[in-house]
Amino acid sequence: QVQLVESGGGLVQAGGSLRLSCAASGLTFRNGAMAWFRQAPGKEREFVAAIWGWSIRYLRYADSVKGRFTISRDNAKNTVYLQMNSLKPEDTAVYYCAARSTVVDTTISNDYDYWGQGTQVTVSS
Repeated sequence: QVQLVESGGGLVQAGGSLRLSCAASGLTFRNGAMAWFRQAPGKEREFVAAIWGWSIRYLRYADSVKGRFTISRDNAKNTVYLQMNSLKPEDTAVYYCAARSTVVDTTISNDYDYWGQGTQVTVSS
């Protein structure tokens, strides 16, 4: 059974950094796509970043995080990371790891098949 477990969230001051991890089991990175989404209080879930491909690796970022966040993966550990730098209060949200079993270049949450439980990121001003 596919399981995604996020970790690394916490409280940080504006301008600080956090590194989120998503440990995946029951799936392979070879054929699908992995992504990070976030949801702030009172707002819809929004796309943050995605990574897919094998021999050629593809990346996509939301405009709001380009230049600040980096998505990466460790194939041996079956883990996806989100390095978040220069954090802003508007980055405060629950961050979710998501996965698709087939490759589609999509930023729509409903197109992803599996989800982690989420990890809270709070950025104070």
